[in-house]
Amino acid sequence: MSRKVEVLLRALTPEQVSLYHEQGYLVVEGAVSANTCDQLKSRISEMLDVFDPDSIRSIFTTKEQSRQTDNYFLESAENISYFFEEEAFDDDGELKQDKSLSINKIGHALHDKDVLFSDFSLHPSWGSILHQLGMKQPLAAQSMYIFKQPNIGGEVNCHQDSTFLFTKPMSVIGLWFAIEDATLENGCLWGVPGGHKQGLEKRFERVSEGSTKMQMTKLADVAWDKEALLSLEVPKGSLVILNGEFPHLSYANRSKRSRHAYALHAVDGECEYPESNWLLRQNRSFPRFRQNN
Repeated sequence: MSRKVEVLLRALTPEQVSLYHEQGYLVVEGAVSANTCDQLKSRISEMLDVFDPDSIRSIFTTKEQSRQTDNYFLESAENISYFFEEEAFDDDGELKQDKSLSINKIGHALHDKDVLFSDFSLHPSWGSILHQLGMKQPLAAQSMYIFKQPNIGGEVNCHQDSTFLFTKPMSVIGLWFAIEDATLENGCLWGVPGGHKQGLEKRFERVSEGSTKMQMTKLADVAWDKEALLSLEVPKGSLVILNGEFPHLSYANRSKRSRHAYALHAVDGECEYPESNWLLRQNRSFPRFRQNN
């Protein structure tokens, strides 16, 4: 199988840019070819084949929004690291099913540490689109391959991406790619249109610069209109662009079908990136998006 990525989306229309700023999100179907989705999924399968689940026991607790503060989690900022589903283990600490069906996500540096994911993540189209949305110097800060496993895919409660990646002024934009169809049945995204205009509710940050302990700091009293929640069902190959302050969630997946997705978060290099952020690289730099030849 060819390993050349095929990005079909080259630019947004002025109408799409306007809609993004108004809603806080934008859905673009057919942004990526089905073949490229399959290639990314296949590459992940290869990684899982050689992954030893006994090497780690760091469970990513999605529902309570807690974040592991051990070295494994912090070092994932520049590694390809594996995080289990909460319900992956039995009472004796053993996996209930195959490791490939037990992982919650792989993060947070696929875009920088794997050739195929780097080619896809840093594609010139994404940098151009981020420019269109207002970024002056788009940088790829974080990436996650999310499995949303059948039967045990954990709920992710309502949150804003800028809570976890904070810049001054705020600049985070998420690029969420549907590697498989995302439906009501298997745990698609939901969001509150226009909710990004209410500001950032809280920050997940280091207790102090250099600390490995984290805290959630409340910034504002924000009451999102849960009645306005809209499901974002999208077919395979779609791109959902998310403003960093856009409130969104996904419910647990109790179906028999997975909902694989790949999320890439970008920040503007022209903005300040505080040392209090959990995600810090040793050289304090993020990769740039590639330029068209």
